[in-house]
Amino acid sequence: MAYDKFVTLTSTAVPLPTENVDTDQIIPARFLKATEREGFGDNFFRDWRYNADGTPKADFPLNKEIYAGSKILVGGRNFGSGSSREHAAWAVYDYGLRCVISSAFADIFKNNCLNIGVLPVQVSASFADLLFDAIFADSKTLIKVDLPSQTVTLLSTRASEKFHINPYKKDNMLNGFDDIDYLKNIEDEITAFSTARPF
Repeated sequence: MAYDKFVTLTSTAVPLPTENVDTDQIIPARFLKATEREGFGDNFFRDWRYNADGTPKADFPLNKEIYAGSKILVGGRNFGSGSSREHAAWAVYDYGLRCVISSAFADIFKNNCLNIGVLPVQVSASFADLLFDAIFADSKTLIKVDLPSQTVTLLSTRASEKFHINPYKKDNMLNGFDDIDYLKNIEDEITAFSTARPF
């Protein structure tokens, strides 16, 4: 399934204001691997977002009002230290966040984000601090993330920083492909080229 293209995103940003963000804090469902352990029973998945009556849990971070309508999440200095980073990536996606900015990422979190159309932007610790300060000073602060130029910019001051992304993943996101779609597209292009210019 192809996801929406990601070219340029200008959005208000919201912080997860901790030094080291354990992604277990934001996963929508924790996978209980040892189901035989006493007390787990048949509870294979546990939903952390909602109460039994369907109301959002007040202590679940992404249910807070500040996250509503925002597209960029600024994480702590070491975002993705939890054991369920793939679920955390989906939680970010489910809440409409298209970009996560942090000064450090676990590789598995970065890979899962990229595979579902969320861009993980890694910046320096000093630039992350600059973003945090701006967000806390003004919750309407706008941040611009430009994928073609691989630049993140704080619009109020025009401070900016470059980030890196795997060229293959960048091409996927610019064209709105996931990995399977992308490989199929390349295969079709090779077939068309071979047909037009037989060797």
